[in-house]
Amino acid sequence: MRLLVVEDDAKLAALLRRGLSENGNATDVAARGEDALWMAEAHTYDAIVLDVMLPDLDGFATCAALRAAGVWSPVLMLTARDAVEDRVAGLDAGADDYLTKPFSLAELRARLRALVRRGSAKRPAVLEVGDLRLDPAIQRVWRGDVEIRLSTKEYALLELFMRRPGEVISRFELLEHGWDIGYDNRSNVITVYVRYLREKIDRPFGRRSLETVHGAGYRLREGDS
Repeated sequence: MRLLVVEDDAKLAALLRRGLSENGNATDVAARGEDALWMAEAHTYDAIVLDVMLPDLDGFATCAALRAAGVWSPVLMLTARDAVEDRVAGLDAGADDYLTKPFSLAELRARLRALVRRGSAKRPAVLEVGDLRLDPAIQRVWRGDVEIRLSTKEYALLELFMRRPGEVISRFELLEHGWDIGYDNRSNVITVYVRYLREKIDRPFGRRSLETVHGAGYRLREGDS
């Protein structure tokens, strides 16, 4: 594997580099988040080991910036803090795994192997389709700079559309995504909620991005319309 270790503690960075290189891994080291950004954009890494406590950009901001720059290498975050909110913040920033210091080198190696086996599928922390933006971590939506208030069900359907832009999604898929199997009134609920969404994300902005595909379902257009 080719790995990037982002760690400002020189002694720990050297230990990690030596321990990972012993297994035949090509291991680069960055001491700052800003260095990690240009290195990850210039080279393709199989995985990135990212410390939370960095001197400029912290690990959360660095991870979010990597994802925003289109770097999808799996990220394993290291931290001395074991608080649940820190783990949540890291995962919401786009990290794939979390390891608390102190840790064993054997476990770090095993976690990295597991991450690389999974691959580096694109998982943007914030979804964007045209000028429509949705942040799953805080469940907020914007069209351009204007925030749009949605109900829980409206948000659930829009998130599904934005995760699959340009695809036709059937009424059945939308229903299964937003309502549990015990919901009785299944006849026209999707028609109603698609209308609600259009009233909020399209009509006030002069758009027609959410379209009906007759006989098949609905589609969120990828470009502006």
